[in-house]
Amino acid sequence: MSATLIDGKAIAADLRGNIARRVADLSERHGLVPGLAVVLVGNHPASESYVRSKSNLAHVAGMRSFDHRLPASAGQAELMSLIARLNDDPAVHGILVQLPLPDGYDPDAVINAIDPRKDVDGLHPFNSGLLANGLPALVACTPLGCMILAKSVHASLAGLEAVVIGRSKLVGKPAAQLLLAENATVTMAHSKTRDLAAVCRRADLLVAAIGRPGMVRGDWIKPGATVIDVGINRLPAEDGKNRIVGDVAFAEVRDVAGAITPVPGGVGPMTIACLLLNTVTAACRIAGVPEPQCMSSAG
Repeated sequence: MSATLIDGKAIAADLRGNIARRVADLSERHGLVPGLAVVLVGNHPASESYVRSKSNLAHVAGMRSFDHRLPASAGQAELMSLIARLNDDPAVHGILVQLPLPDGYDPDAVINAIDPRKDVDGLHPFNSGLLANGLPALVACTPLGCMILAKSVHASLAGLEAVVIGRSKLVGKPAAQLLLAENATVTMAHSKTRDLAAVCRRADLLVAAIGRPGMVRGDWIKPGATVIDVGINRLPAEDGKNRIVGDVAFAEVRDVAGAITPVPGGVGPMTIACLLLNTVTAACRIAGVPEPQCMSSAG
């Protein structure tokens, strides 16, 4: 039997519905409307599409959305000045600078300039440090979404053998920290891991975030395992358009796994939903009102 598909679109839609209800409640009870500021530098087509989607979904959820666009030629100083203004703006509770930035910008300096309380991308070292120490933090959106998807399959992650492929600060490292906080037994694998296939075969839960299309094959998977495919890889198709594939060889792995996320339609929709969730969380913490618990069907 083939694996159960983990429907990221449906789970994300459910989460966004819960967020919209929470936003309405915050407005009615506390006069608080969460505000998300998204900064786009340059005119990268994929980034422009992504920013539009974030802004539209923020509006649908009842939030304030502030879009700021700078030409690629604006320069680091102008971008840093904008971030400083957003840090001081009481209507803005979340700041996201769309990555990657054009050549000539220092992304680490940009991220570090964001007020950690408004760092809804969860990339500031302050939030990374809180997460590593098991303290409340704003967590990177994609790994947060991965956890919600995993919990839609498993009532508890405690005791599971979890393998994370990839050690990026955007996905791999925070995913491992979140899994540790859930009392999973975590192995972080990467390009230098010896006999990667054997390591993956131990996993009850596998998170693939290595950025190589179809790298994880069917014989890498423990029968019945849950597979979360974070990969977004664009490959040329026969019709001349790009097709999007994950880091997992989907057809092979689906014949072995117990549950699997599709690409597209798995982790991707959860990333934006968790951005909205982080914005609500940040707004509540800044205003000193009760923050949401995990507002999803994952509990």
